[in-house]
Amino acid sequence: MGRLNILYIHSHDTGRYVQPYGYAVETPRIQQLAEEGVLFRQAFCANPTCSASRSVLLTGRYAHSNGMIGLAHRGSRLNDYRQHLASFLSRNGYETALSGMQHEAADRQLLGYERFLDDGPGGNTQEGVARRAAAFLAERHDRPFFLSCGFSLTHRTGRGIQWHNGEASPLGDPRYCRPPAPLPDLPEIRRDFADFRASVRRLDECMGIVFDALEESGLAEETLVVCTTDHGIAFPFMKCNLTDHGTGVMLILRGPGGFTGGKVVDALVSHVDIFPTLCQMAGIPQPDWLQGTSLMPLVTGDAESVRDEVFAEVNYHAAREPMRSVRTARYRYIRRYEVHPHPVLPNCDESVSKRELLRYGWRERPQQEEALYDLIFDPNEACNVAKDPLYADALAEMRARLNRWMRETEDPLLTGRMEPWPGMASNPVDGNSPQEEAGPAEPWVAR
Repeated sequence: MGRLNILYIHSHDTGRYVQPYGYAVETPRIQQLAEEGVLFRQAFCANPTCSASRSVLLTGRYAHSNGMIGLAHRGSRLNDYRQHLASFLSRNGYETALSGMQHEAADRQLLGYERFLDDGPGGNTQEGVARRAAAFLAERHDRPFFLSCGFSLTHRTGRGIQWHNGEASPLGDPRYCRPPAPLPDLPEIRRDFADFRASVRRLDECMGIVFDALEESGLAEETLVVCTTDHGIAFPFMKCNLTDHGTGVMLILRGPGGFTGGKVVDALVSHVDIFPTLCQMAGIPQPDWLQGTSLMPLVTGDAESVRDEVFAEVNYHAAREPMRSVRTARYRYIRRYEVHPHPVLPNCDESVSKRELLRYGWRERPQQEEALYDLIFDPNEACNVAKDPLYADALAEMRARLNRWMRETEDPLLTGRMEPWPGMASNPVDGNSPQEEAGPAEPWVAR
């Protein structure tokens, strides 16, 4: 294929709530990218928590395999930072640069980037992140480049009121807004989601700055754009949950090798598949640590699917909450390894939506050890049929799928409790300390 540049442009806590996925959120630049590239409608992260999700995409290994079982700014880390995509590509002749956020290391120097785009136009703002990425694209490049451009606009500040877009709250108009499917249509929740929609529109504007710079550089034809997010949005029942609401992500690829033309792919794909896809496109031999599969057959027409199932896990977020899941086209199965008589509330970011549900008694709702959802008749995953005898065969099959994956990946939960890294911070599962769970507003933004 020749020279391949890679632009990895990503956001924090956006899920699929952008225009190309049919939601009432105006994102014209992301929509344009989808119309020019390939949209993966059934794309999933492999861990709906911040550091772990990114670590899977950027190492091609599941979180319990790569070591990132919690949050990087709270003491979790990769087993081997040489497996990070930036480090790998640097060793294979790429110029590597980071503009904006990463969340894979407390010390970003570990990641293998040659350049950190901290200085330049825009100052310490999200628009500045975009402007510095644009300036990088305008430079002369003697080697193929890997540019990571990360935005935290749709990540909550921890105060539960304002999103990261530098404007005063309230941000959006709640009068004509509908909350996401798993949440009730209540005034406070409408207001919360209206603010989120405003932050997504600002995210779209910032991404547009980078897309324009890529076109102006004349490098668009030889650059693969990978546009995605880490996991679902930071609302109750979504982020840090193993249903589609937590694991479903936007994924749009545009560039050479068939990633053009406004194609829509309905096959199941996972973040763990991105690394092997990039290797195949760039003509670099795949390292032996990869656990995913290339997406190239889906866009070349050589296959209608590359996997029958996608897997996901949670270990630690703010608090410990070990869970595993497998999803097929028809079913979602979730298994908890510690069952509590209440939700693990520190793992839900503080918000007005969270406070509304607590006011209605969410704290008293018990957990279930197993859950099975029939995604055809229950797409919102609201009715657990694990104890329904009509689904006994499906339950047995999904249990077997999950057990096989855990054995193949040597999941430590098979033999006992997964222990945290020494010194890794973890909230009590009975606690509810929103400011402690969130940490500083933007501790991992490149400054």
